[in-house]
Amino acid sequence: MEPFAPFDVSQPCVVQDFPAVSIVIPCRDEERFLDGCLESLIANSYPQSLLEILIVDGMSTDQTRTIVRRYTQRYPHIRLLENAKQTIPAAMNMGILQSSGEIILKADAHSTYPPNYIEGCVRHLLDFKADMAGGVLVIAPREDTHIARSISVALSHWFASGNAYVKIGSKSPRWTDAAVFGCWRRETLQRLGMFDEDLAGSSDMDLNVRLRKTGGRILLVPDIKVTYFADCNLRSLWNHNLSDGVWATYVLKFGKQAASWRHWAPLAFVLSLFGTAILALLFSPAAWLLGGLCGVYGFLGLAASAQLSLRMRTMEYLGTLPVIFAARHLAHGLGALYGLVLVIISGLVWKGRRAANA
Repeated sequence: MEPFAPFDVSQPCVVQDFPAVSIVIPCRDEERFLDGCLESLIANSYPQSLLEILIVDGMSTDQTRTIVRRYTQRYPHIRLLENAKQTIPAAMNMGILQSSGEIILKADAHSTYPPNYIEGCVRHLLDFKADMAGGVLVIAPREDTHIARSISVALSHWFASGNAYVKIGSKSPRWTDAAVFGCWRRETLQRLGMFDEDLAGSSDMDLNVRLRKTGGRILLVPDIKVTYFADCNLRSLWNHNLSDGVWATYVLKFGKQAASWRHWAPLAFVLSLFGTAILALLFSPAAWLLGGLCGVYGFLGLAASAQLSLRMRTMEYLGTLPVIFAARHLAHGLGALYGLVLVIISGLVWKGRRAANA
């Protein structure tokens, strides 16, 4: 890894050294978090005269648009756009096309941003000639409950998130395969064809893959920390990871690929469980394989839970962390399996139609 100079937040932001920045925020039904998001961006050190903030709303059914309109009346550089397609890639493309900044920065509505966030992203993008630059997540609970706190703790560990440095952190800046809520030069996004609107999920992952395939570099800056409010119960965690799993493999239908082994690991785990279970039904001694697989996984889950508990100097989460790890891996793996089945079925249907028309 190349050495990097750390970002010095004490350095003043010199207006003439910085380009205009357009912040695009896709959102839907974010009334609970939108105030915190916008207030943190407005309070950033970057000159407001060089900023525009575009909130692209996916037809919210709560008070999201009312909140945005209140801000547009107070701040002329904040605008509201309507996203009838209600998907994130459509929202991003709409925001990019409607914006004017040289730099495009993606922000998330249920997150808050430190005062140096915009300046840090832009400065690292330009100084290190990166094609995308962003920070890391500080994962916080959405609610003050034991399970919500446990989820936020679990997602910061490698056993839950693999080598996703945006979640597990990094000691120093590094070139990586993803960075959270970062920025690009407008010309970079235009060269890549912007976000693929066929992908309702995994559009960020797809963009990162396409960028790196063309020789682009993604810079992760650990000094830039974004507070992200994670799922607050097991049901929302399960549904979130099930959807992520589906899109991790369903992208194959469009000729795409997963960005990293971590997107395939849960599928391999679920297939191993299914395979050994079927083998055990057909050949009873193979039950030892299934038991061994579950035993190894259980040991790793307990070891990761103990490591986190020691790091945090509390045993509060020791009982719930293994359950959260298992829910995340199983949901993502089952979702990936379902997505793969859909890809196979669609391929067979296409071949059948082609043969019928021959």
